[in-house]
Amino acid sequence: MSKPIVAIVGRPNVGKSTLFNQIGKRRVSIVDDMPGVTRDRIYMDAEWLQKEFTMIDTGGIELEDGDHILTSMRQQAQIAMEEADVILFVVDGRSGLTSADEEVGKLLRGTKKPVVLAVNKIDSPQREMDVYEFYNLGLGDPIGISASNSLNLGDLLDAVVAAFPENTDEAREEDEIRIAVIGRPNVGKSSLVNKILGEDRVIVSDVPGTTRDAIDTHFKKDDIKFTLIDTAGMRRKSKIDEPVERYSVMRSLRAIDRADVVLMMINAAEGITEQDKKIAGYAHESGKGTVIVVNKWDIYPDKDDKSTLRFTDDLREQLGFLQYAPVLYASALTGQRVQRVTELVRFVAEQQSMRIKTSVLNELIRDAVSVNPPPTHKGRQLKLLFMTQVDICPPKFIIFVNDAELMHFSYLRFIENRLRETYGFEGTPLRLVVRNRDEKEEE
Repeated sequence: MSKPIVAIVGRPNVGKSTLFNQIGKRRVSIVDDMPGVTRDRIYMDAEWLQKEFTMIDTGGIELEDGDHILTSMRQQAQIAMEEADVILFVVDGRSGLTSADEEVGKLLRGTKKPVVLAVNKIDSPQREMDVYEFYNLGLGDPIGISASNSLNLGDLLDAVVAAFPENTDEAREEDEIRIAVIGRPNVGKSSLVNKILGEDRVIVSDVPGTTRDAIDTHFKKDDIKFTLIDTAGMRRKSKIDEPVERYSVMRSLRAIDRADVVLMMINAAEGITEQDKKIAGYAHESGKGTVIVVNKWDIYPDKDDKSTLRFTDDLREQLGFLQYAPVLYASALTGQRVQRVTELVRFVAEQQSMRIKTSVLNELIRDAVSVNPPPTHKGRQLKLLFMTQVDICPPKFIIFVNDAELMHFSYLRFIENRLRETYGFEGTPLRLVVRNRDEKEEE
């Protein structure tokens, strides 16, 4: 399922980032102690009234030159109108209605996307009258808020989620495997797609950022149905010069969210970069199965078995949170090992869907405890009572204990390693949740 996208639009210094951060306190995210799991802070997953959505602070595309503020605001609005499901237009109640607000309001009135108008900095009863001026924008009832004080954010979020599309689920066949091809610009994503399909279905260019949209292609191999999503390259925020690049990243995040398995592409000639870690982190945090494809291996200097091992060791060190992901050294240009891509994707999809019986899991817990007894803290010892699997894609396990506060992350990692050693789960993250014996799993 693709989460709705909410784009926050508005002039500089109206409080967009403050609002973004305040709403983000309600986010649902996975805490991972492994290095490299990073997220560009202009993107954040949030939840309200049990509805999850992806929030984007478009302030990241503002131009610093004050003479170009109006141009920048138009660009923000255009991007939001193209991709967002809901546009959250933030204005400043203290400074009042400006010509820039009116220009963007005019643009937003012409879109078919729902717009929620937030009048920020309404932090006292005396300022409540400042809200009424913004009815002139013709965007419906303005909602007065104070982002810095969290005033009226509940009403604002009620309006936002009420504007979501009724059904964000996309039609798909039950046995279909969806693949998202992700990575930095110019790592060979489009070339890999073409080689897998055996035809030029996607434009290939040496210019980074050629692929602006996510393109779905359906195909069948060995009686297995696949949908291949070629995503726009993601680059560091400081390198995003064109507003359309920001738009392409929005499409990429949506593609990752829709996928079952992602192909994380690395440029062999350039090695692992900080941006590679961030991009892979999106997929890891989203619980997606991952295959690492080291592309352009045909031009890697001094190739031999030792160089492959060295590259793999470096990759495992740099992408420490993806220890579980299989690595494929390939060349999208020559077709070297490309035929193995769908085999690995199918394998990872099977690993994601694996279910282990509770009785078998409890036997594993007993064996693990006998090999490595749980730690003690201030004279109290952790006791593992039982473990059960509650979900797949990714596999999720609940471990019931006598006191959840006694569980150290290193021991939890030990349990995860035992699960992988025994049952594989190759290519998929695992979610291990610790609960006290009297807690019940909330669905």
